[in-house]
Amino acid sequence: MAVYRYPRPASSDITPRRLFFSRRALLGTAVGGVLAGGLKPVMAQADAPARGWPAAETPTPRDDVTHYNNFYEFGMEKSDPAELSGGFHPRPWQVQVDGLVEHPQVWDLDALNARFGHEDRLYRMRCVEAWSMVIPWQGFELGALLRAAGVKAGAKYVAFTSVVRPSEMPGQRGGLFSLRWPYVEGLRLDEAMHPLTLLATGVYGEALPAQNGAPIRLVVPWKYGFKGIKSITRITVTDQQPPTSWNQMAPDEYGFYANVNPDVDHPRWSQSSEQIIGEGSLFRTARRPTRLFNGYAEQVAGLYRGMDLRKDF
Repeated sequence: MAVYRYPRPASSDITPRRLFFSRRALLGTAVGGVLAGGLKPVMAQADAPARGWPAAETPTPRDDVTHYNNFYEFGMEKSDPAELSGGFHPRPWQVQVDGLVEHPQVWDLDALNARFGHEDRLYRMRCVEAWSMVIPWQGFELGALLRAAGVKAGAKYVAFTSVVRPSEMPGQRGGLFSLRWPYVEGLRLDEAMHPLTLLATGVYGEALPAQNGAPIRLVVPWKYGFKGIKSITRITVTDQQPPTSWNQMAPDEYGFYANVNPDVDHPRWSQSSEQIIGEGSLFRTARRPTRLFNGYAEQVAGLYRGMDLRKDF
């Protein structure tokens, strides 16, 4: 796999904290930089050189990022996660790392944060439903955790398991439409180790709210959003391709890889373009063409060299 280092901005490119919370400033800036301590936001100026950042667009307004969500553990409507997650308790929290690793361990969330720290990543997010956002995450590379665990020879995949708490998550109580719980996801090992693959613990400079996957979630920016499993409780390194929730529900619609690809339509809608959440008006929807690998082809296309992206969708 080609080495790709996530770039850091110069200090002169960082906008003061007070401007971060100004709506006017948000409309004219793009997030960047490394957190100096805690989850404090820092932002790169929109008119500064792009410096190779994987997303150079303006962040989606915070209210949209935190109130327009798919999180079926809380309900099927976009507003359900924010409205119905008030009873969810993200602390205390532990993440078990096991499987084909030299050092299996149960990590307390605070221990993870202390060991691996935080940095800002401004990523495009493309939903399989053909809408998109630009989100300022905070977190650390999944690869750092896997290296600390010591991946054994023969490992090929990484499996993820989410929390099951039907008393706190009304969507897990069943109904006419329900996924199998717990929610499960998986990546190929080289995808998991890629420097762009993030374990996010914050958004917009604050700890993740429940509706965004508190307290820790996966972010893989070149894949459709359903790959980003939320409220993770277990990470397992394995030699077998793991089951994934949406692939189990509808294998003809949701493949294991789920790479953003404008040339491979969903069976029920086109993927050639996407609605931009937070832009447009009551009378006009803002849209743009979908980019292969969500615009991250330069960084990740080599992972799939020689593969049939229509077959391995």
